[in-house]
This record gives sequence, structure tokens and C-alpha cells, in this order.
Amino acid sequence: MKDIVSLDQLDLVNGVYSYADYLTWKFEQAVELIHGKIMKMAAPNTKHQRISWQLALSLGNHFKQHDCQAFAAPFDVRLHDKRKSAKVNKNVLTVVQPDICIICDLKKLDEKGCLGAPDLVIEILSPGNSTKEMKTKKLLYEENEIREYWIFDPERETVHQFHLTESGVYSPASIYVKDETLDCVIFPDLKISLEEIFKFS
Repeated sequence: MKDIVSLDQLDLVNGVYSYADYLTWKFEQAVELIHGKIMKMAAPNTKHQRISWQLALSLGNHFKQHDCQAFAAPFDVRLHDKRKSAKVNKNVLTVVQPDICIICDLKKLDEKGCLGAPDLVIEILSPGNSTKEMKTKKLLYEENEIREYWIFDPERETVHQFHLTESGVYSPASIYVKDETLDCVIFPDLKISLEEIFKFS
């Protein structure tokens, strides 16, 4: 089989690919798979990276005292079709790289990343990826029962927070602004000062 060394060799419109395919690709362009479809990832800008770093520091320090673990991108999270085996790479059609995720069920971790839903996922908007984060990924994370989802908007210095309700769907967004403290729903002792997160951005 011919080596895939360029994104141009793949069918971005009609192709359907699996995690097994993803593992063989040899190009440097960062991509995600959502239901087998390739999604190009926008390169993070400086503001994005500053926010990511501040969040990683805050969350890393917080979860030192917990059984849960924090991971920052690049880190593969594989979400599988629940009708198929979770153990076979060819049946895994979704692999994403959240900016930050928190995982409490450590059995989901392996040498390749995480197989299954994290408990908390954080995405930071970059120019060109807002539609993916705000709509496509929100639906994906809700479908996979990720318990809480935060979207950081560096330009507006706001955060949209969603959490899974008892009916299995996300709550309406709680919106936080720069001078507020973000209160995590699933980890009540986790409180994030947004002024600290956004001050260097």
C-alpha cells in the first residue's frame, strides 16, 4: 500500500477513514477524525497558547490532589461507535485532540492516549475553527457523554460552559466573562479565575 505522506493524497470530501488509517499517515499536518471524516486543525496562535499554558498550570496543580489526570494537546482521544468493538482500531472512526482534557477513569489510558470519553474537555478557539468547536464538537462530545465541556474564546475573553444533564443532553451554555470565576459543575472544588487565565493573552 502506498505511503500517505501528504494530506492531498486523501479524499477530504467523500473519504471515510479509521484510527487504523490515521496511525499510518506520515504527513505533519495536524488533523482530527470525526465519524471518519478528516478535519484539518487550525494552527494555534500566540494568544491561544498563552491561555492553554495558564489553564494547564491551574488544572495541573488542582488535580495533583485528585485521582483524575490532566492532559494537554497533542493527545489523542479516541471515541468509538458504541455499536462496535472499542478495542479494534479499524472500528474507531473518531479521534480528536482537545486542547486540555481531564480523565478520571484511568483504565481508559494507554500508550496511545485515551480510549473513551474524558470527564472534562476544554477547547480554545483559534481563527478558522470556531464552527467546529461550537457546533460539530459540541454535538460529538454530547453524543459521547463527556460530562462537561468548556469553550474558551480568546478574542471575546469569554467561556461557554456546558454540562451533561440527567436526560443525557448538554445544558444551555453558561457564559463567563474575564472578571468572573468559572465554577466547574462536575468538580465543585475546581474554580478558575478567568482574570488569571486571560491576563497574559
